[in-house]
Amino acid sequence: MPKRRTQAAHRLPMKRKTMDDKEKQRHTAEPAEPAEPTEPDAGGSGALIEPPEEAVARLEAEVGDLKDKYLRLAAEYDNFKKRSARERTEMWARAQADLVQRLVDALDDLARFAHVDPAQTDAKTIHDGVDMVERKIWKGLDAAGVTRVDQVGVPFDPNLHEAVTTRPADHPAKDHTVGAVLQPGYQMGGALIRPARVVVLQWQGGDEGRGKREE
Repeated sequence: MPKRRTQAAHRLPMKRKTMDDKEKQRHTAEPAEPAEPTEPDAGGSGALIEPPEEAVARLEAEVGDLKDKYLRLAAEYDNFKKRSARERTEMWARAQADLVQRLVDALDDLARFAHVDPAQTDAKTIHDGVDMVERKIWKGLDAAGVTRVDQVGVPFDPNLHEAVTTRPADHPAKDHTVGAVLQPGYQMGGALIRPARVVVLQWQGGDEGRGKREE
């Protein structure tokens, strides 16, 4: 009997050791406690809410950037208008200078003939000289696109003609046509420089015939 108790007592520490190992394994296998979840925003989307101070600062920066862009665009547009006006002025000045350059030779000839001594120059020489100057001037004007409005017998056009007076026409086909040019007009590149002052013909026979028929 004593020998049997000794064997049971000898097996008891081993059983306690086995139970301690199982307890240790159980604690090791238990998962760690999960971290506390972040609080969602008011909308439930999970995004963080921007603090009011940061939102105000961001909007002020955006407004400042837009204002800076607007001021730059306004300055560029103002510079564009000034540059365009300056270019138009320079272009017009160059066109005038080009026209004058075409006429200076004729003006020199005209000055020479204007200062000749009439007592030592016959009329034919002066006439031929003036005719040459006129042809020279018109050569330069033609090259610049200048044309004269001085045609007789064409229909009256208020865009080209200025009616000074009227005259009876001798034929119905001449009604409302140019009978005479009192002062020629000029065009340059299709633009009217000065209208021609003209006499307009009017046919009176048609009015008289209508008056007799009505009687």
